[in-house]
Amino acid sequence: MAQAMRVGLIGFGAIGQRLARGLLAHPQRVTLSGVLVQDLSEAQAAAQDDLAQLRPLLSDSRDAWLEAAPDLVVECAGHTAVDAHAVAVLGAGCDLLLVSVGALTDDARYERLRALAEAHGRQVRLVAGAVGGIDWLTAARDAGLREVVYRGRKPPQAWRGSPAEPGRDLDALVAPTRLFEGSARQAARDFPRNANVAATVALATLGLDQTRVELWADPGVSDNQHEIEAWGEAGHLLLRLDNRPDPLNPRTSLVTAHSALRAVLNWRAPLVL
Repeated sequence: MAQAMRVGLIGFGAIGQRLARGLLAHPQRVTLSGVLVQDLSEAQAAAQDDLAQLRPLLSDSRDAWLEAAPDLVVECAGHTAVDAHAVAVLGAGCDLLLVSVGALTDDARYERLRALAEAHGRQVRLVAGAVGGIDWLTAARDAGLREVVYRGRKPPQAWRGSPAEPGRDLDALVAPTRLFEGSARQAARDFPRNANVAATVALATLGLDQTRVELWADPGVSDNQHEIEAWGEAGHLLLRLDNRPDPLNPRTSLVTAHSALRAVLNWRAPLVL
């Protein structure tokens, strides 16, 4: 049997905790080498019950965390974590799986990571996360795409702490309210905690400047809704996903961590679907 792949995590929030549980459930395939966190005391407090065994693996020192020699690092801590740690991770000879796809809306960051991965012979892969249909979209892109629209619709409380909140009483909304309309680049830049899906769809299709995005606060929904519509030579796609929010963070869909887990388990799997 092949040796278990060593996996390091960056971040221990809603996604990181759920992903850690998933990794621990597959000890023959993956070994969790360590979890890099910003606030060690806060992370230690979060490591309760079935996660208590992770406390010795939590670290706020990147050097110490990298000494555990992960084969693959999964980033699930936001755009600032990409800037803070991606260069060091690739330089240490690790592959990198990004959950914060919106970080790649910055062209300089995108090119820097691509060049570093190439220079070190490593891979940077992107998590599909809360969205489906990426396989169709990338195939349709090669066939010829003309137009792509992503529409994100979430309950008003999911937009707290975003640029949608100042000057607007989210709790008082009684009808669907459009918060943003523009390019995927603008959406992911202005709503980094809510629009990773927009960046994912754009990178899979027409690019950040040609993919259109609409973001809505809707008091009539309880799930995080993602709708993709695409037209091209391969046909017409209309896809809607109603994703349950993660109880620990309503801005995040519960399925996102499971998407990252599936990507990790597929990394070295002998047969992949």
